[in-house]
Amino acid sequence: MRTMLKNMLLAALPVVFLAGCIDYGKVDQGRTVAVDKEKKTITMIRDKANDWQKPDYTYLPALTYTFPTDPAEMGEVPKAGLRMKLDADKNQIVLYDPKKQAFETIAIQMVDKQEGIDSHHPLVYDAAADKAKQFPAVDKDKKTVTIYSGRQKLLVAFMVPDEYLTLPAAAWDAGDEVRFYYKEDGKALRMMNVTKTNIFKK
Repeated sequence: MRTMLKNMLLAALPVVFLAGCIDYGKVDQGRTVAVDKEKKTITMIRDKANDWQKPDYTYLPALTYTFPTDPAEMGEVPKAGLRMKLDADKNQIVLYDPKKQAFETIAIQMVDKQEGIDSHHPLVYDAAADKAKQFPAVDKDKKTVTIYSGRQKLLVAFMVPDEYLTLPAAAWDAGDEVRFYYKEDGKALRMMNVTKTNIFKK
């Protein structure tokens, strides 16, 4: 009986060993700052907090992943943006500078702040056209930028120093949150556009 049990345990060892060696891959998540459809790459700033309500986009350098080779594993191509943080209390906004590959904190002068604005509020949603209004909006004459943050439920208009008025409206936008599953650094096996994915939709 002991001999039989010993043989069974020995036979099971290779299976246990193989199970311990299986590479289940890794998951990475962050905010999109660049998309190159020709090269099929997405560049993001990793969310160090991994908390949708209180993200921490302070990880550098930016990380680039290739599209999954299997189109079925590719979610909707994300929208890129350079806004990392909007702090309406401290009157600051943080942008990612792709050329310097660094963050820049900009002091802003608040003109208007509307809190508790959900995505279907008349200030941000055109009910007649059944679509969201376009934000960010830059008014070079008034030297203002208007931003809507759905996560913060915040609609703000603020003035910025003149040198920043040359930035395109998209630079003030927050890129889509993306999640990658990978085994080899920089090569996504699966990509989910978290911002555009409704997990409750059947």
